[in-house]
Amino acid sequence: MDKDWIQSNTFHHSEFKDIDQAVKAKRKKKLSISLCLPTLNEEKTIAKEIVIIKSELMTRYPLIDEIVVIDSGSSDQTRKIARAYGVKVYLANDILPHLDKFKGKGENLWKALYVTHGDIIVYIDADIKNIHHRFAYGLLGPLLFSENIRFTKAFYERPIVSSENKLRSTGGGRVTELVTRPLFSIFMPELTQFLQPLSGEYAGYREIFEKIPFNIGYGVETGMLIDIYEKWGLHAMAQVDLDRRVHKNQDTRALGLMAFAVIKTFIRRANQLKKFDNHKKTFDEMIQYTRVGEIFQPEVHFIEQHERPPIFELPEYRKKFSKGG
Repeated sequence: MDKDWIQSNTFHHSEFKDIDQAVKAKRKKKLSISLCLPTLNEEKTIAKEIVIIKSELMTRYPLIDEIVVIDSGSSDQTRKIARAYGVKVYLANDILPHLDKFKGKGENLWKALYVTHGDIIVYIDADIKNIHHRFAYGLLGPLLFSENIRFTKAFYERPIVSSENKLRSTGGGRVTELVTRPLFSIFMPELTQFLQPLSGEYAGYREIFEKIPFNIGYGVETGMLIDIYEKWGLHAMAQVDLDRRVHKNQDTRALGLMAFAVIKTFIRRANQLKKFDNHKKTFDEMIQYTRVGEIFQPEVHFIEQHERPPIFELPEYRKKFSKGG
């Protein structure tokens, strides 16, 4: 496992707060940038996201060239509100209408590639309550200032809202820690260095996204990470600390559905890559990370797994209970 990657390819959004320099880097490389907001009933947050990104990264600094909303069929005012704030709004089913119709975030992200024009695509979820333009410029920084990085992924603190409507600083990323991290630890330990592999915010060059499949539902982030890693390697990827993300939390039943989709996506990819081959090595260490100052320290836990045979096979047992041989 490349243990240096988490130090060399992990950034903080503040490293890229000089947005004027980002605009210069974008122009020097002759790039255009599109932002996609996938939506489903996000009338409470969509306006603020559009206003902040447009005012800071289109009007004040011409970093982003277009904002596109791809909607799954909202029953609220999401599409109407988005149009009122002057961005392009599409119903996912209206894009490439001759194809079979599917509903899910991955469908929206995939179809965004068809209607956007940017050389770089930024994907940001539309349910962020504490939206800030760092969610975009933070992800764009490594892509603009590095010659090798082609894909960036967000991580952050994810406080959850208690029943008293108070924020708690722990408890976010539950599917990551209970499902994705154990699977990666066993079969693909290098990917454990992504602190939040299921985060909904990421950016990359079009040439990356257009060459990988997109899972329609909750498995989209899992499949995307594995595919980019397998095709371009870890050093084409980076992660960016965006500090904190506040959003609507899902209950345990909903998380169960998400976990099911993640596991199913992982198994499909692992089978395609022959990771389940009996001759392939699997790993016995569960890898977690603790932040010590500015350093991410791996915590490796060796999980011993022993198994007793059916006790009926034990001669002492058969003798004690007068079981015949």
